[in-house]
Amino acid sequence: MDKSIRERQISYEQAHLSPYASLCAETKGRALPEKPCPVRTEYQRDRDRIIHCNAFRRLKDKTQVFLSPEGDHYRTRLTHTLEVAQIARTIARALRLNEDLTEAIALGHDLGHTPFGHAGERALNAVMPGGFKHYRQSLRVVDRLEHDGKGLNLTYEVRNGIVCHTMGPEADTPEGRVVKIADRIAYVNHDIDDAERGGVMKNTDIPADIRVILGDNKSDRFDTLVISVIENSGEEIKMAPAVGEAFERLHKFMFKQVYTNPVCKSEEGKAEALIKTLFGYYRENPDAMPDFYRMVAAQEGNDRAACDYIAGMSDRYAKNAYMKLFVPRSWEE
Repeated sequence: MDKSIRERQISYEQAHLSPYASLCAETKGRALPEKPCPVRTEYQRDRDRIIHCNAFRRLKDKTQVFLSPEGDHYRTRLTHTLEVAQIARTIARALRLNEDLTEAIALGHDLGHTPFGHAGERALNAVMPGGFKHYRQSLRVVDRLEHDGKGLNLTYEVRNGIVCHTMGPEADTPEGRVVKIADRIAYVNHDIDDAERGGVMKNTDIPADIRVILGDNKSDRFDTLVISVIENSGEEIKMAPAVGEAFERLHKFMFKQVYTNPVCKSEEGKAEALIKTLFGYYRENPDAMPDFYRMVAAQEGNDRAACDYIAGMSDRYAKNAYMKLFVPRSWEE
């Protein structure tokens, strides 16, 4: 009998991918076993489920660095996600790793991010018992919140890559570790681009010793960083020592120049106050939330439901909710 399309893809992976690659035929599987798709591998199915989920679409209206920027070309959480996926796939292809797994992790890594970027994350971390981290929330989104509480039933490898993409232990797979380094390459470089667009800094503000190693413009930096990862990685995903050290110094420069810059962060106190106020309101008034989150409240408590509801909001939705609840409306004839 002829092989199915999926079976041919499995055979291709076994014949052509690196010994370090995660083969779809060797996945640890899903919490709930499913009948195989005749066309797509398990990692391809995961990628498609993430792209079609509600949380992915909401990323388009979530802050990356600049809160509600005036301009069409600033990054949002969605455009950041797409840039991470592009960089990660480039690295994975060159290393002969599993591109489908890499892409699925990259597309899902920020699904749990809050409105207003890290300001929103700090606010929920301050008020949520046990704290709040966006990478743990991303896993909760795909496991618990999507599909009206059914979750997306993703494979172990995608789930592990999502929750390990930033802090804590390294991902079990090289594909997950590729996404982690691609995330940093993406956000440092596009934050430089956005900061230049916003007049916060100029490329020439970057210390000369860093520019000598990494390159004097965005394109050169991307080439240097990505090529260094490709040329120095095997089972371990890493850059050349000199490049990695220069990249760390660039990150520290950006922290001082942009991430804590009063011009960039002037509105973040308002955003944090808004998030904390919404959290307090929905915790005390769970019936004001949609039916699904009322169900979460009944099963897991009001704190958990309020956190899930607010974390899933876009910037615009959060501002509108606050306006509706706390800003007096004009009297209408």
